[in-house]
Amino acid sequence: MSIVLASAWQPRGELARFERLLPQLNQLYRSIVISTPPTIEPELLQTLNNLPNVRAVPTSEWAQGRHVALAEALKAQPNYIHAIDFDRALRWIETRPSELTSIAQRSQTHCLIIGRTWQAYATHARALIETERTSNTMASFFLGTPMDFSAGARGFTPVAAHFILANSPPIDALGTDAEWPILLHRGGFKLNYCEVDGLDWEIPDQFQAQAADVEAQQSEAATYDTKIEHWRYRVEVAQRIVQAGIAAARRPLQFLS
Repeated sequence: MSIVLASAWQPRGELARFERLLPQLNQLYRSIVISTPPTIEPELLQTLNNLPNVRAVPTSEWAQGRHVALAEALKAQPNYIHAIDFDRALRWIETRPSELTSIAQRSQTHCLIIGRTWQAYATHARALIETERTSNTMASFFLGTPMDFSAGARGFTPVAAHFILANSPPIDALGTDAEWPILLHRGGFKLNYCEVDGLDWEIPDQFQAQAADVEAQQSEAATYDTKIEHWRYRVEVAQRIVQAGIAAARRPLQFLS
């Protein structure tokens, strides 16, 4: 099966890790499509596009990052798309490659929401855990079953990806955590769900030569939670996800002919 990885990436020192892990990623994905902020350095953009099976595309506005990655992935005419935020995809392939391989090789005939096990969730700062509880509860209500929607990882058939792009205005990438699953549910697509350990907290990996260990995650989480601006930001993110989910539940749908 031809699977394409569609990722939005705000570079934070991951290039060396990416180059080291690229052979493993290329074993799973026919192509890796990355959307980047409009402010990306031209040298970094050129370096990415010179890597085998990698296509990097700068956005005109970073809020469009996930939409652009999905649209560009469709141009590769895949059988299936993994839409995973790039920093999380790197951590996943580095720390639990067999788990990601299992997910990638699973028969992909429906849409897949990839959430976190409690073990993976517990590595995050409390500011994320407590605020994401609200947005996850809202989206779970619309879909009728408890799920973790906030891990930045989904799987789509091309038909589902086209449906999303036809019904999701590219104005808020973070809101897609709830918006896209709710749109697909309303559109009659079957949503499967799984939880994985490989989506544990990725922020401590930033500007590091390798993925952070548990001790580094715990230390970063303790520091993160001491800053009130982090809590304010995470409350804002949860509100945006809730608002996007409610808008998706009310929006008239465009069905593809």
